[in-house]
Amino acid sequence: MQSVPSQAIRPLSLNASLSSSRLPFFSFSLPIFHKFKFNPSICNKSQKVPLFLTLRCCSSGSVTAKPSSELRRNRDVQEPDEKVVALRRLFSKPGIGIDAYIIPSQDAHQSEFIAECYMRRAYISGFTGSAGTAVVTKDKAALWTDGRYFLQAEKQLSSSWILMRAGSLGVPTTSEWLNDVLSPGGRVGIDPFLFSHDAAKELKEAISKKNLELVYLYDLNLVDEIWKESRPKPPNNPIRVHDMKYAGLDVASKLSSLRAELVGTGASAIVISMLDEVAWLLNLRGSDVPHSPVIYAYLIVEVDGAKLFVDNSKVTKEVMDHLKNASVELRPYDSILSEIKRLAAQGAQLWLDTSSVNAAIVETYKSALDKYRSNHGSKGKIKNKRFDESNGLSEGPSGVYMRSPISLAKALKNPTELEGMQNCHLRDAAALAQFWCWLEEEINNNVELTEVDVADKLLEFRAKKEGFLDTSFDTISGSGANGAIIHYRAEIGSCSVVDPNKLFLLDSGAQYIDGTTDITRTVHFGEPTAREKECFTRVLKGHIALDQAVFPENTPGFVLDAFARSSLWKIGLDYRHGTGHGVGAALNVHEGPQSISYRYGNTTPLQKGMIVSNEPGYYEDHAFGIRIENLLHVQEINTPNRYGGIEYLGFEKLTFFPIQAKLVDISLISDDEIEWLNNYHSQVWEKVSPLVEGSARQWLWNNTRVMHKQ
Repeated sequence: MQSVPSQAIRPLSLNASLSSSRLPFFSFSLPIFHKFKFNPSICNKSQKVPLFLTLRCCSSGSVTAKPSSELRRNRDVQEPDEKVVALRRLFSKPGIGIDAYIIPSQDAHQSEFIAECYMRRAYISGFTGSAGTAVVTKDKAALWTDGRYFLQAEKQLSSSWILMRAGSLGVPTTSEWLNDVLSPGGRVGIDPFLFSHDAAKELKEAISKKNLELVYLYDLNLVDEIWKESRPKPPNNPIRVHDMKYAGLDVASKLSSLRAELVGTGASAIVISMLDEVAWLLNLRGSDVPHSPVIYAYLIVEVDGAKLFVDNSKVTKEVMDHLKNASVELRPYDSILSEIKRLAAQGAQLWLDTSSVNAAIVETYKSALDKYRSNHGSKGKIKNKRFDESNGLSEGPSGVYMRSPISLAKALKNPTELEGMQNCHLRDAAALAQFWCWLEEEINNNVELTEVDVADKLLEFRAKKEGFLDTSFDTISGSGANGAIIHYRAEIGSCSVVDPNKLFLLDSGAQYIDGTTDITRTVHFGEPTAREKECFTRVLKGHIALDQAVFPENTPGFVLDAFARSSLWKIGLDYRHGTGHGVGAALNVHEGPQSISYRYGNTTPLQKGMIVSNEPGYYEDHAFGIRIENLLHVQEINTPNRYGGIEYLGFEKLTFFPIQAKLVDISLISDDEIEWLNNYHSQVWEKVSPLVEGSARQWLWNNTRVMHKQ
């Protein structure tokens, strides 16, 4: 499954550059953190924020894996136009006074997948894709999304909305559009909890060019005001401990490494807001967010202690004991700003990753630091001297603004995590073999199945496997033209029947207790056309080229992206998404900082232990879609030479499942590529056949037989 590729449509950044995940530029001294040189930037004093700051949080309800059909039945069917009208009425209320309001996709933690109670952009616009930004003015409503969702947005948006195809020629960015449609002096409102500090700062600077003012509405979210009682109940399922047999490294060791970083940067504490970083660091898992085993929480790690800000009702005795053993104290989730103020009042030098920590937290810290420096004057204790970005040396605390070191440490899987990923992929492959055997038999018997029926049946097979917890994203089950919608989601009442005479694309994944899976296969139940076979074969050739890539250490993922596109490029074809994203170990299916993408802004090198997807594709709008996806982990390759005395890296497969040979045009594939496919299918049979029996085992045998070039 493709991850959020464009910061142009995420609060993380509101410009048009289709850059990718957060980039690390930090150093660390212990093994789980890898060394980088950096020049920390110290932000200038900012304007004080309003005195009354309110942190909204959810505290009850649950999120569990459900069949697609059940999820569709529960969806609100109210027309979005009425909601937009109600939202506009709030613009002129006392204490608000705005001319436009921006509704991002994210929660207060910049999560990709969020609890239903935070799906504000989906509620106001009707567009349910995972990536997008809505903007409502007094007379217009527009939604930005990227190429994966263009067709979906066309279907879901009402005529009152303008679809902005982010990244397309001539399409303005959010800020450019606001500068064009609003008069000078206009006021643009945002919820500062839903924007990273960097995104809010960038937006403020961009709209100031037209003399527009960015207004932080701390005390209320306008969408919540109109959502009211119909808003879904928030999650409150219990937290669980992620056992050492799956984590591979204890909390004390992780915290010790992080504290060494704090000392090295001169910080006295770090504020962690990314949910997967909190979960990984503390070896905790939860179910607050669909598809991701995380909990809504903040974490502050100090040199001599740590505090977890979380709804206490979720904390079991086992979790309490686990945290006490690691000397982690509990605090209420909504007390995070109070703690930030308290630390600032003591002159604490906080490490804040402003690309992910929300603007409300960062501005609260800066405002409190202004007060601290004012009270202490030149006599204030100088805890650390660092270079200010414009004024030279800064005396006293000013904050350390750098990328979180946890992102990269989490991406480098330890041997235990890799073993869990390998094991869960094999169980997942067994479930998939049983499922595809069932599906082909139903199709051959002329049973009418909808795309939702197929997705629900796949969930049924997976749910029977040991350690299954949830899907890792909404299954993409697309027949024919629906397969061309890159992140299509089948809905009851509007989805298609699976047509045996058309291509069928199935992109799915699962969360297991020991790992996370993500796999895409494209098949044809009848006789594919020559065009379909050529396109499929060229996608396969790109998949093989990337799988076989060998590259020197310190190579960023964007360097490899062309390997997967080259065969398509030769006939003037391409695809509108990145080729690979990072994947967490029993965590988020989309993980940074690494990626394989044409977006050259991400210079994070691929390193041993990282997991990435390999998923080239091709999509003909309103006709068909093709994607082939495996997960890979980066490993050292023993090359006969080591030019420059450096290591060379390559990939080892985690996914073992057949690729449909019927769709391969033999005339386009080389002998080496046939050998790759045969070797791969041999491994699939060897690894997966012991886990299946009966008709599923026969199906696996039939689909892993040796292919010969005619």
